[in-house]
Amino acid sequence: MTFTMLVKLLHNLVEEMAGENTGRIVEILFNKKDVNEFIIAKKMDLTINQVRNILYKLSAEGLVTFIRKKDKRKGWYIYYWTIQTEKCLLKLEQSLKQKIQGLNGVLKDRELKRFYVCKSCGIEVNEEKALENGFSCEECAEVYELSDNTGPIRDTKSKTTRTEKDMQLVVDELKKVQEKESKRRSRVNKKEEKEVAKKKEIVKAAKAVVRAKVKAEKDALKKKVVKKVVKKAVKKVVKKK
Repeated sequence: MTFTMLVKLLHNLVEEMAGENTGRIVEILFNKKDVNEFIIAKKMDLTINQVRNILYKLSAEGLVTFIRKKDKRKGWYIYYWTIQTEKCLLKLEQSLKQKIQGLNGVLKDRELKRFYVCKSCGIEVNEEKALENGFSCEECAEVYELSDNTGPIRDTKSKTTRTEKDMQLVVDELKKVQEKESKRRSRVNKKEEKEVAKKKEIVKAAKAVVRAKVKAEKDALKKKVVKKVVKKAVKKVVKKK
């Protein structure tokens, strides 16, 4: 997936979740780490509270994470934000799946059902609604005409195809990201395993030193005791003589 396409899809996803003109935050955060919230606010031309409201919504979905640091000069905390690419792609995949399901439902209706339109108002209704209104527009009382489903069917198929392509791009990119993360975790696990093994060796060596020291002290004590016993024995022998 190209950088531009991924950013565009994430841009649209954020606007669906957080409202109009919020998608710009993706361009600011994408492929960056720990971005100062005041820089985000300045680039988006929003107040810090407006930016935080957007970020909190995304954070609730796990799409962004933050760390906070205390400003030594001013004394308050500043938040630094990072976009979570894998979770964003999973969210995108879920969103696109729902859109495809919705488009398939629309297509099925267009292929199997009839729709009617009021030429004067441009209002289209399904057959049930048309029957309920006596096939007359409830706005202007003009008689409904049967809609031609050819155009809507073609448009819906076209939208479905585009969405399925986007979906495949997201799936492919997600696979790459997950493989990369899996390798990273594997490296981390190996490093941790080495560190654990090293610590075990250190502990083992330390225990060996302690055991050796204890043994040496015991041996020294035994020698001392033996020497004392021998000395007493010698004294006894000398007294007897």
